[in-house]
Amino acid sequence: MDYQRAYEKLEKFGQLHVLKYYDELTKEEQEMLLKQVEDTDFTMTDSCKHKEELNQKGKISPLSAMQLKEIAERREEFTAIGMEAIKAGKVGAVLLAGGMGTRLGSDAPKGLYDIGLTKEVFIFQRLIENLLDVVHAADAWIHLFVMTSDKNHEATTQFFAEKNYFGYRPEYITFFMQEMAPATDYNGKVYMEEKYKISTSPNGNGGWFTSMVKWGVVDKIHEAGIEWLNVFAVDNVLQRIADPCFVGATIQTNSDVGAKVVCKNAPDERIGVVCLEDGKPSIVEYYELTEELMNAKDENGEPAYSFGVILNYLFREKALEEIVAKKLPLHIVEKKIPCLDENGEAVKPEEPNGYKYEQLVLDMIHELGSCLPYEVERNYEFAPIKNKTGIDSVESARALCKENGIEL
Repeated sequence: MDYQRAYEKLEKFGQLHVLKYYDELTKEEQEMLLKQVEDTDFTMTDSCKHKEELNQKGKISPLSAMQLKEIAERREEFTAIGMEAIKAGKVGAVLLAGGMGTRLGSDAPKGLYDIGLTKEVFIFQRLIENLLDVVHAADAWIHLFVMTSDKNHEATTQFFAEKNYFGYRPEYITFFMQEMAPATDYNGKVYMEEKYKISTSPNGNGGWFTSMVKWGVVDKIHEAGIEWLNVFAVDNVLQRIADPCFVGATIQTNSDVGAKVVCKNAPDERIGVVCLEDGKPSIVEYYELTEELMNAKDENGEPAYSFGVILNYLFREKALEEIVAKKLPLHIVEKKIPCLDENGEAVKPEEPNGYKYEQLVLDMIHELGSCLPYEVERNYEFAPIKNKTGIDSVESARALCKENGIEL
């Protein structure tokens, strides 16, 4: 994109301030800025002016889960179906690893964080070891797609190479970068991170498949004959990936998506719950749960919304391609955004100063016709690391790892 076309695009969206320092940039910086203007979707920035109208929930009703007792009774059946699919190369895994370890006191990618006590045990290492359990049981390699971001791509790929991919065959690992969305002030004007760079942030956990399409990774999926993608977050060091029983249950019930869930430990636990919204599968985030929903009972007198999602989903790949042809809803989140002030000086705000724009995986699920909530045991599969200490922390994850016989 040349300067004139960039000018016209920015003028159309009221973002001409992006070129404020253009004349004082080096030729290389000018080219970087023009390329970013070309790649950036500015259409979302105007939505902050009517954000109250976005993502209004429909009628919420309960969605029953397949619970531990039924899963135990049918484990052999489901596992056989899942193993068959895995051995046939029909199952791939997608690791969402675009985040940094900032809340853990680290400037490195979150997956590089060491939770070991007597030896090095990295978050990435734990996840690879969990996936290797299935590889060894099935005697078949599973394609792993690792989503990074522009902030951690190089560090992540270098780390995997340095650690010899933790014993995983590198030809079965594909890295791709998450698409970024511009960050703006409260009026929808994009912030500048540098004089040659628009401030951006990852476009949310619902942007993973569109990012795969953009990077040409979907072509690789087709070539490999993959029909199911198990997408999971980087921060849960106990989660089972490409779990044959989970895969088999999702296939056997002819569901478009399977969602691993845990029984909530309290009505107000900060975890989204599975439900139906206007008759279709959906997820209500914890901050959207009303007192009425928290206290609602099902026909058996049990809590109606007691199963929380742990960001471990198995999607039918064909269904994902249908979703990507549509535009997912936008979620606008108030954040602290490092930026340049009006004098071109870098500032790191102590209070929120604008918006980031995200798409969420929960909206992908709502686009589908069927979802299987699949219960797993909390202490066996749910050890999220979101904080350094306290609830959902490095401390609590270490304790759960020890409980499961994992040497740290």
